[in-house]
Amino acid sequence: MGEIKLMKGNEALAEAMIRAGCDAYFGYPITPQSEVLEYLSKDATQRTGMVVLQAESEVAAINMIYGAAGSGRRVMTTSSSPGISLMQEGLSYIASAELPCVLANVVRGGPGLGTIQPSQADYFQAVKGGGHGDYRLIVLAPSSVQEMVDFVRLSFDLAEKYRNPVMILADGAIGQMMEKVELFDQMPRKTEFPDWATTGKPKDKERRYITSLHIQPEKMEEINKHLQAKYKQIEDAEVRYEAFNLEDAEYILTGYGLGARICRKAMDILREKGYKVGLIRPITLFPFPKKVYESVAGKVKGILDVEMNAGQMVEDVKLSVCGKTRVEYYGRMGGMIPSPEEIVENFEKLFIKGEA
Repeated sequence: MGEIKLMKGNEALAEAMIRAGCDAYFGYPITPQSEVLEYLSKDATQRTGMVVLQAESEVAAINMIYGAAGSGRRVMTTSSSPGISLMQEGLSYIASAELPCVLANVVRGGPGLGTIQPSQADYFQAVKGGGHGDYRLIVLAPSSVQEMVDFVRLSFDLAEKYRNPVMILADGAIGQMMEKVELFDQMPRKTEFPDWATTGKPKDKERRYITSLHIQPEKMEEINKHLQAKYKQIEDAEVRYEAFNLEDAEYILTGYGLGARICRKAMDILREKGYKVGLIRPITLFPFPKKVYESVAGKVKGILDVEMNAGQMVEDVKLSVCGKTRVEYYGRMGGMIPSPEEIVENFEKLFIKGEA
């Protein structure tokens, strides 16, 4: 068993970076994830030699990630909604150049500067690309402080396996809450680097170039086709989800992250009231677990999607079931968190009482 600690989500995320052998962190403080930079600045460098730098802006931070990732280093940044928006141009460059890196978005309420309260309104931005061009991120959605730890190591592994950026899509509640976590043992920083890394020209070998600029459309199309084939490979191999009580379910609740955690309590309440309700919780938002929704679509009377936004993941749920069952949405916005009782009330209103 690893070391057990009581930790805040943001601090657990930072500790996991250190233990995962992260070489460098470049970031900029923004509520509700400022504790990440504060935690790392205390002793990360002394413990492992990790570089920790507060950049002058989020734009600068993501371009520092671009450069450091290009040298084959294990690098990460974190921010919250408006800050992630500022990183989108650089993130598109990184995806095109096929550089592994990890980002965490501790989402706050929006749009605009909004509020520091938790939200899930950045789903579209994370899952559909966010910046310009046909690119995708691998996206993991933690629902606990423990997963803030576990997903850091997993994200680095996936980023390096596919040479692709990975995003941990959390929220302000998970970033600020305190829970017991089991920490993995310290991993060493890498001493060997991949053949594509720009670590200096090897003797008797061609120079290594990393760029996202390709003027000829034929070359750019070739790169796009290669990227789409890689995303298909990721969709085939890296789907992750949790499912509960699907065996006898007549209805399904679904949500991700904090929303799924609340849905689980709502499911328990509904089952106590005699309703056969199951739960599907996507862990990877890209790749989205389409097949599990397909598998229940013809068997259940309806699916209630619960989100802390105006209804974003619900579009992917509807696409997955292909019209074979009814899909409804319930959510809160702007930093409001739905309660299990609200979910139960709206489930009964929509599916039992038949109210619009």
